[in-house]
Amino acid sequence: MCGLDLPTDPNLIVGAEGCDDAGVYRLNDDCALIQTLDFFTPIVDDPYRFGQITAANALSDVYAMGGRPLLAMNIVAFPLGEMDKSVLRDILRGGLEKIKEAGALLVGGHSIEDRELKYGLSVTGLVHPDRVMLNSGARPGDQLLLTKPLGTGILSTAIKGGLAGEEVEKVITECMITLNRIAGEAMADVGAHGCTDITGFGLIGHLFELAHASKVSITVNTASVPLLPGTLSFAAMGIIPEGAHKNKEFYKKWVTNHLPELDPLEMILYDPQTSGGLLIAASPEQVRLIAEKISATSSQPWAVIGTVGAGEAGKIILD
Repeated sequence: MCGLDLPTDPNLIVGAEGCDDAGVYRLNDDCALIQTLDFFTPIVDDPYRFGQITAANALSDVYAMGGRPLLAMNIVAFPLGEMDKSVLRDILRGGLEKIKEAGALLVGGHSIEDRELKYGLSVTGLVHPDRVMLNSGARPGDQLLLTKPLGTGILSTAIKGGLAGEEVEKVITECMITLNRIAGEAMADVGAHGCTDITGFGLIGHLFELAHASKVSITVNTASVPLLPGTLSFAAMGIIPEGAHKNKEFYKKWVTNHLPELDPLEMILYDPQTSGGLLIAASPEQVRLIAEKISATSSQPWAVIGTVGAGEAGKIILD
C-alpha cells in the first residue's frame, strides 16, 4: 500500500496489499473479523436518502467478503453554520435505518466541522475463516452473476445536468439503497468461489481485479448486462461522468472489445457505480441457487453476464 512497510501477522487473512473489499483477521478457528470503511459527498439532494445510500455502500464490503455486519460507526464531516442541523439528523437517520436492516448495531462514531458535507460508516463484520470470499477465487468454468443493474454514475450525471427528473432519481436511489444482504448470504451458503462489489472502478475495473487476482480471463456477454432504465439513451447522448473516461483510460489495455465502434454500452461498462451489486464467480449450479434466492426477495434486475476462462490473467473480452 503506497510503498509502506506493512506489518505481517499469520492471523491476517486479507490485508492492505491486495484489492479485496475489506480487511479480514482471524480471531480463532471459527471466527474472523471483517473491517472496512467508506464515506463520500452527497450524490442526491435528499439527506435521508443520502444516509441510506452511503450506509448501504459501506455495508456492501462486508457482504462481498461473505460476512455478516456486526457493528457500525458513523463518519461525519458537516458544515456547521452553513446547514441546518436537521440535515445532519436526517442523514444519520437514513444511515441508522440501513444499519438496522442489516442486523448490525450502531455503536458511535466521529464528526468534524468541514466546509464540504461527507458521511459514511466504519463497519465491523464476522465471517468463518474458511469461508472468506476473495476476489482471487474465480475458476475456469465459473459463471459471473451481477446482482444489480449498472447506470448510477451516468444517470446521476444526467440528473445534475437537469436532463433527468424525479422519476429517474427515484429509480437509481431505490437501486443504491438496496442492501446486498440476500445475495451475500446466498453466495456464502452455497460456497461461491469469488466475489467483489461494483463501485468506483466500474464493471470493467472490478472484472479486471477479479480476473487478475484469480489468474484467469473473463468473457462478458454484453447483451446480458442489466441496465437501469434510461442509461443507454443518456450514454448515447454523451452524458458520461469523468470517472468513466478515467476508468477506460486505465483499464482499456486489458480489454478486447468486440462491440461496434462507438457503441454507448462500452462506456456504461466503465461507468463508476455507487452502492452497486455483487459480482459473484461460482459454478453454474451455485449461480442457479443464488439466483433463486435473489429472485424471491429482490426487485433489482440481476443477470449472468459472463464466464471465466483459463486465458491470459486479467484479460477482459467484451462480446
